[in-house]
Amino acid sequence: MIDRHLRHVPRLGRYPSRFRLVGTPVVTVMLGSIATALPIIAQSPILPPFGLLLLLSWRLLRPELWRAWIALPLGLFDDMMSGQPIGSAMFLWTVTLIGIDSVEHRLVWRSYRQDWLIAAAAIIFCIAGGVFFARITGGANVRLLLVAPQMVWTVLLFPFVVRQCARIDRWRVMA
Repeated sequence: MIDRHLRHVPRLGRYPSRFRLVGTPVVTVMLGSIATALPIIAQSPILPPFGLLLLLSWRLLRPELWRAWIALPLGLFDDMMSGQPIGSAMFLWTVTLIGIDSVEHRLVWRSYRQDWLIAAAAIIFCIAGGVFFARITGGANVRLLLVAPQMVWTVLLFPFVVRQCARIDRWRVMA
C-alpha cells in the first residue's frame, strides 16, 4: 500500500494562488525599492533605482498586469525608502506608465529593442525628474551630469532585470 503523502500530485487543472499571481510583482518592486536603502558609501549616485527597473520590467513584460494607478502606492513606497521628496516617484512613475500606455496604443507590435528604447527613455526621464525634484526641494548643488553614469548603468542593466522578471513570472503562473 502506498502512503498517500508519497503519491504524486498532478499539477494539471490546478491554479496558482491569487496572492502569487497579484502579489509577486508588487513584492518584487517593493524589494527593489528597499535595495536603494542598502548602506553603500559613494561620492556620487551609482546604485540603479531597482524599484523603477522592476516596475518597468513588469509593465513591459506583462502589459495586462497593471493599470497606471499602481505607480502611486509603489512610488510612495519608493519615496519613503529612497529618501526622495514624497511625491516625486509617485508623480514620475505615474507619468511614465501613462506614457508607456500611450506608446503601446500607437504601436501595433513591439520588439525587444523597442522595449529597451522605451525603458531607456523612461529611466532617463525618472532620474532627471528625481534630480529636478531634489533641487527644487532644497537639495544642494545636484547636477544632471553627476547622475549620468547612473543613467547609463541603469539602462544597460535593464535587459538583465527583464530576464529575471521573466524567470519570476514563469514561477508566478506555474501551478
